[in-house]
Amino acid sequence: MICNSLDEVRSNIDRIDDNIIKLIAERGTYVSQASKFKKNEEGVKDTSRVEKVIQKVRDKAVTYGANPDMVATLYRQMIASFVKMEMKEFHLHNGA
Repeated sequence: MICNSLDEVRSNIDRIDDNIIKLIAERGTYVSQASKFKKNEEGVKDTSRVEKVIQKVRDKAVTYGANPDMVATLYRQMIASFVKMEMKEFHLHNGA
């Protein structure tokens, strides 16, 4: 979409940010649910799964024309934050 003004650009960025935040919140609900199915802290951390996710999002970034390094960095940070959240959930469910 070609914009005709800076205000129009900013409005579209705000709209996209709104959607991204909604999707992050939705992802968080599934992360919380995942902690109920994991048997130990290693299952929560699951570094092999993290690397699979990073590779998948790098590939998708290339497909969609995004910078794969930036996407990988964003996902690593997001996943690290979700792991912290999931660890708290795991401890709540398992009395640790």
